[in-house]
Amino acid sequence: MNLQEHDSRDDMKVWLSEDEVDELLDATDTQQQRIALALGARCGLRSHEVLDVAPEHVVDTEAGPMLRVWHGKGEQFRETPIPRDLYTTVRTLDEFRDAARDAPLLDITTTRTLRRWVERAAGELADETDDPGWNYLTFHDLRRTWATALKSAEVDSLLVCDWGGWDDLETFLEHYRGTYSPDAQKRERGKVEWL
Repeated sequence: MNLQEHDSRDDMKVWLSEDEVDELLDATDTQQQRIALALGARCGLRSHEVLDVAPEHVVDTEAGPMLRVWHGKGEQFRETPIPRDLYTTVRTLDEFRDAARDAPLLDITTTRTLRRWVERAAGELADETDDPGWNYLTFHDLRRTWATALKSAEVDSLLVCDWGGWDDLETFLEHYRGTYSPDAQKRERGKVEWL
C-alpha cells in the first residue's frame, strides 16, 4: 500500500497493490458489494458511475469486453475495459434477476452506501492486518489504484486517460498516478541485489 498526504486535507491518498485489491474484494459481505468495489478498482469508475451500471452496459467489442459509461463526469460517454471475471459475473447475474437489462445492477441509490461499504471492508482489514493505512481508504482511491496499476503495467497514458474519462494527461498525472505502485516498486527493487 502506498500512502501520500493530500495537499489540502488532513487525510491520505491511498494506492493499493493488486494483492490488496483482492483482499479488499474478499472482505466484502455480499456479491453486490464485491461488484461495486470491483467496478471502482478494476474498471476505474467514479462512485456515481457505479450506481448507473446496468447489464446492458457490458458489451463485447473488437478490443475485448468493455463497460460503457453513458453518464460519466460532465455527462461524457466513454468505454473502459472490464475484466473477464467481472464481465461473466454481471452477465450471469443478469440471467437470474427479475429486472430489465437496462435497470441498474445495484439496488442502492446513494454514493454514501458505497463509502460505507469501503469503510467497513477496509476497517476489517485494518484490524486483521494491523495496518492503519486501510483506515484512509476511500472509494475514490479505488479509481486512483486502477489508473496507477494500468500505468505501472506500461499501458499508454493517453489510453488510460481515454478509459478513465480524463480530458488531459496533466490532470491524470497530477491527481491519479501514484508515485509508483507497490508492484512496480517491488519489481524495481528486485533489480538491486542488496535491496
